[in-house]
Amino acid sequence: LEEAAMLKKYATFHLNPEQPVVSSDPTASGRNFFMRQSAPEQESAEDTEERAKILEEVALLKKYAEFHLHPEEPVVSSDSTSCGRNYFSRLSADEYLDAEEDKECDKILEEAAMLQKYAEFHLHHEKPVVSLDPIACGR
Repeated sequence: LEEAAMLKKYATFHLNPEQPVVSSDPTASGRNFFMRQSAPEQESAEDTEERAKILEEVALLKKYAEFHLHPEEPVVSSDSTSCGRNYFSRLSADEYLDAEEDKECDKILEEAAMLQKYAEFHLHHEKPVVSLDPIACGR
């Protein structure tokens, strides 16, 4: 019975740590490790809530960034009624490039090929220069 009373006493200590410590020993002393000068700063409840909100927003931003970085991954949805349709490759879709736009696109692709060729000159300057001009010379 004594042991049960002692266990109850210790359980009360752990369940109610805010209660003051009662001691009959005059030499007993204690130190608050949370309020000392060298203790790490404690966050308030508002700061903790704000931190939780920020971390939640960061997780959401990471999720959306992954959508943009990896568009080849399939879309995952928990809504059974959601559906999608590709309006660009359906059979009834109108041609979306007219003759002028098609010529413009060809011109842009030619310029891109030329820029790629010049970029290769700069990236691989160790390659020999090829010229069709018989009087071309260099030092």
